[in-house]
Amino acid sequence: MIRAGLAGAALLLGLAACTPPPGSGPAALSTANWSAALPADSMQGAGDPARAAVFRSAHAFGQPATYAGRPADAARAIADVEFLSIELAGPRWTGMPLAATQLAGARAEWRSALGIAPGAPPQAVIDSLYNVRRALLGGQPELAPVALSPAIFSPGGTATLQRLAALPPLPRTAAAASNAEREMSRAMFDNNRGGGRGRGRR
Repeated sequence: MIRAGLAGAALLLGLAACTPPPGSGPAALSTANWSAALPADSMQGAGDPARAAVFRSAHAFGQPATYAGRPADAARAIADVEFLSIELAGPRWTGMPLAATQLAGARAEWRSALGIAPGAPPQAVIDSLYNVRRALLGGQPELAPVALSPAIFSPGGTATLQRLAALPPLPRTAAAASNAEREMSRAMFDNNRGGGRGRGRR
């Protein structure tokens, strides 16, 4: 009981941290300063979070019907592409230019579907969606709407959760995620055979 109470308190602190302070709304932030990272619990065990996100998102948006009624998994899928739209444009992934461009171009599609503010920084979106996932999977569904600040998710917490439970087809997002998977697989193959030195690696 004490452990559960501490976990709930930690989650509440995380939710509060995602709420922008007065006068510093997402629209005021420059997209040139955007950065993104996935939390430590984005995957289990050892591995590369970026590669895991690529393969997860390709599956998620290639078969969107499998996520109907599963808002926790849909939240992670959207968080993955938010992360990848920034991560794949970085210097680590110079061998995946098309995937980076396509994901950045598809950002407006998934944000429109959920009512995410166009100027919301990806990290704030990612953190909020992972707090939703933790609340739902941790048996605290009442905390999930609290994670979805209207400053970022314009429909509000309850309405955004309903949208996560019934994501519409997102064809541009699906195409971008599928291409990212192909480019990632190609880069990994080249690296493994020694022909892609510096591609897709730190």
